[in-house]
Amino acid sequence: MEILKTTDLKKYYGQAPNLVRALDGVSLSVRPGEFLAVVGTSGSGKSTLLHMLGGLDRPTSGKVFVEGKDIFSLKNDALTIFRRRKIGFIFQSYNLIPVLNVYENIVLPLELDGNRIDKKYIDRVIRTLGLSDRIQSLPSQLSGGQQQRVAIARALASKPAIILADEPTGNLDSKTSQDVLSLLKITSQQFKQTIVMITHNESIAQMADRIIRIEDGKIVGGGEENA
Repeated sequence: MEILKTTDLKKYYGQAPNLVRALDGVSLSVRPGEFLAVVGTSGSGKSTLLHMLGGLDRPTSGKVFVEGKDIFSLKNDALTIFRRRKIGFIFQSYNLIPVLNVYENIVLPLELDGNRIDKKYIDRVIRTLGLSDRIQSLPSQLSGGQQQRVAIARALASKPAIILADEPTGNLDSKTSQDVLSLLKITSQQFKQTIVMITHNESIAQMADRIIRIEDGKIVGGGEENA
């Protein structure tokens, strides 16, 4: 059974004759534990797709299922809670809280949800990502690669079913990008996470298990038929 599925997903902006079809009938399936890359040029619709998959924006029509749940059948408050518990996000801009140290940034989603912190699990994530000696550091004291590792650890902290990564290496040099992606792949396997990653970088995309290509809001290769 797929862990993530979309059916005829559409997102339109504006009205004719200026109608923009950001997504135009996207159907795809993602298997549990799969590392999927979505590639496309700027404006192709890949970031819009990621926002729909994560419930950050509602579609014009179509459905998104996470673990069999139609997420857009949920009201906004319930969707927020579902998203926080089931989906981890890694953004290009890291989005770390500057006044919190590394450890505090990592466990913040758990505290927001009122959950007990599984310290053994969090310590294992921190060790795996090579952050053990930086847990008291503020984000401003870290390199870009270290900040992205913190963002990955934060995404893993709540043990989500799915991790959505939006250009996670966009601000990093090529070597650091490869290191971060290797760690992301290792942690996804170690902690049994499903990853959907948006990227325009073909060499980065090659590290994934499967590549989906999107152009003009449509999947042109690697979609549901190959899942």
